[in-house]
Amino acid sequence: MTKVSVALGPVQETLLIPLLGRAAETQKKNGLIQDQKAVEIVDSLEYDFAKWQKSQSLAGATLRTRMFDQDVQAFLTEHPTGTVVEIGCGLNTRFERLDNGQVQWFDLDLPDTLALRRQFFQDQPRRRMLEASVLDTDWMETVAATGGPWCFISEAVIIYLEAPQARQAISQIAHRFPGAWFLTDTTPQTMVDSQATHDAMRYLSQDSWFRWGCDDPREIEGWGNLRLIESRTFLDASPDLMKQVPWQMRLIAQWAPWLIRRKVEGYKLNRFVVED
Repeated sequence: MTKVSVALGPVQETLLIPLLGRAAETQKKNGLIQDQKAVEIVDSLEYDFAKWQKSQSLAGATLRTRMFDQDVQAFLTEHPTGTVVEIGCGLNTRFERLDNGQVQWFDLDLPDTLALRRQFFQDQPRRRMLEASVLDTDWMETVAATGGPWCFISEAVIIYLEAPQARQAISQIAHRFPGAWFLTDTTPQTMVDSQATHDAMRYLSQDSWFRWGCDDPREIEGWGNLRLIESRTFLDASPDLMKQVPWQMRLIAQWAPWLIRRKVEGYKLNRFVVED
């Protein structure tokens, strides 16, 4: 079988980590996710995934994905005909997991990523790819035309911007889409500063590392008419998800959470609402 070549920019290359995580969890007996499309894509790519095979971050990336899935599902329960925008969609399969038959969905990413994505996904009547940076504004007109309500999700995307760019991206969305949900992860500065020892990021060049450190997600409220509704760590994952995490993580979380609390408590999954 002819493999699909991978030609991605340094930051875009990081999308392969959660892809591998979903594929690895799918192949477990009781993994965190069932994503046969991820398995298919990993098998189809001409890329050396071996460097990440033993990385514990793979399970963490998949747990993050499932927790964000729950947030998007909550939005769709409240707004079944709403619009979801996945910022920096990469090779994610969130639409396939959550499509309710009514949602309008946009997958937003840079040209090199979408060129690769189009090898495996096609536009559909309710799901379209938008070729743009989150820092651009032209794409917003297409999204606004759906009439909303809107849910924007940035899973391990905006954290790769410099702090002023992160503020610009979030502020632009907040000012353009009143009432929208905005989901994003935030990383503490200590996590930004320690990527040389991170079990996944250390295998990539520094050009690939995330840049934006945010020790308190509440500071984002001042970037627009944003209100922080919820901020979770991995230790706040629902019981049904915790049953599926690797037993080592589950054991420590249950009996000795202090061992990992310092490591995970600064990394947060946040849900904001743009107030009208």
